[in-house]
Amino acid sequence: MAEQTTSSIVIDAPAADVMAVIADFPAYPTWAKGVKTADVLGTFDDGRATQVFFELDVSPIKDEYTLAYVWDGDREVTWTLAEGKMLRALDGAYTLRPANGGTEVTYRLALDVSIPLIGMLKRKGEKILIDTALKGLKKRVESL
Repeated sequence: MAEQTTSSIVIDAPAADVMAVIADFPAYPTWAKGVKTADVLGTFDDGRATQVFFELDVSPIKDEYTLAYVWDGDREVTWTLAEGKMLRALDGAYTLRPANGGTEVTYRLALDVSIPLIGMLKRKGEKILIDTALKGLKKRVESL
């Protein structure tokens, strides 16, 4: 990944539970702020998504796009932009590791948009996306 933003959070649950929530894309609109739609377009043999279509509306990013996923068990999932309107790149990863009886989730994200945007605003957009995603993920996993 090129320039990216990274943040971590500790979730009071085992990695398998955290990854199960990450992999449950149809539920994203109920807990992931700004996600209006998350439709799985294809799956691997184990049922995890190969590609997912999203409609997102989180200022400053409003777009419809498709992400391609690669899964490494309950340790990591990475994604790259397969298709987007405003987005030119959206590469990211969730990396999970044991921490204090729970799971530390690190979210890395690098985005690029087709409209001119100074680097500082891009980083701010990444930070907003990451922070809202991690807080939403923690709340969702710990409430199940």
